[in-house]
Amino acid sequence: MTTAAVNRKVWLSAGRGAVLPLATLILVALMVVPIPATLLDIGFIINIMISLAVLMVALNVAKPVDFSSFPTVLLFATLLRLGLNVASTRVVLVHGHEGSDAAGHVIEAFGNFLIGGDYAVGIFVFGILMIINLVVITKGAGRVSEVSARFTLDAMPGKQMAIDADLNAGLLTPEEAKARRQEVATEADFFGSMDGASKF
Repeated sequence: MTTAAVNRKVWLSAGRGAVLPLATLILVALMVVPIPATLLDIGFIINIMISLAVLMVALNVAKPVDFSSFPTVLLFATLLRLGLNVASTRVVLVHGHEGSDAAGHVIEAFGNFLIGGDYAVGIFVFGILMIINLVVITKGAGRVSEVSARFTLDAMPGKQMAIDADLNAGLLTPEEAKARRQEVATEADFFGSMDGASKF
């Protein structure tokens, strides 16, 4: 391996720790710095693509623990949406008088689809979507993650004792018992993280 390749590898591994702070800084900048409509469109498209990718991965995992990075992805996707919402609200309020496409083509297309040519219907549909999002999805997901975390944490001592009993009975080798204990701890960490992420 050449010196340049080694230096590149060291630089890349050192830069890995800076990705999350840099992403957070960019999300905060979305809320403070005025964003052009084109960048706003790109941000909304990236947001939709991330949402679809997370949905596909979540539908295809066998166990929830297999997607252990889900709470972190959920947190950053929420921050991205928050930044985009603040930036798009600013653009609509400042440049809305310039035309329906002043805030970007994604917002214009969604607005035209939602209104459907009649503002009364658009307001009614928007109200229904808002109620469904708040009451059904947000509150329901919060309750599900809270109950899952509570049941998982309550069942943890029983699972640990069952592993110890199987180990003492000779049904498990020490390596298998260690792997099962690690699996129980990972499951508890995952559901605890999901509870925290859903409350955010």
